Amino acid sequence: MKEFPLRGLANRILQQMARMLPGAQSIRVVLHRARGVKIGKNVWIGYDVVLDTSRPFLITLEDGCALSMRVTVLAHFRESTGVRVERDAFVGAGALILPNVVIGRGAVVAAGSVVTRSVPPGVMVQGNPAVPVAKCGIPLGPKTTLKEFTRSLRPVSSRSSKRAQQNEGNPESALTTKTEL
Repeated sequence: MKEFPLRGLANRILQQMARMLPGAQSIRVVLHRARGVKIGKNVWIGYDVVLDTSRPFLITLEDGCALSMRVTVLAHFRESTGVRVERDAFVGAGALILPNVVIGRGAVVAAGSVVTRSVPPGVMVQGNPAVPVAKCGIPLGPKTTLKEFTRSLRPVSSRSSKRAQQNEGNPESALTTKTEL
């Protein structure tokens, strides 16, 4: 689908305004909705967040999710299906989310991670590429203290993390890896 020049210009202007204006749960959310991003209730969007400039309509941010500052979401590349950040998920500062990814309900993406494949619900991932490191006992939300959250984490065995890295890009083995989490 080809991008219309005027719509593309409007998207980029709204994107730049959303990057710098205040209002993580108000102004930025309104500006990204105007661009076509599907955004639920109580979504938090930090400073300098870039949501795909030419195909924002391929991004869905469900209720209660949070994108920390400098998160980048790339939602399109050829036959890609977009990006969905599910309810109560948290994406840390500077993370990069690539196309065809679903960040599961209550999942956490650690700061600086590069997410190349979907993250199961309630799992914390980190690294480049991001791999599962822990199961989250509770979502990392605005009312959750860091102490509560870290106490609820349960490490994922290094064996299943290594297997997840080895199975990168192999759809048949992805099912095995998910069930081990």
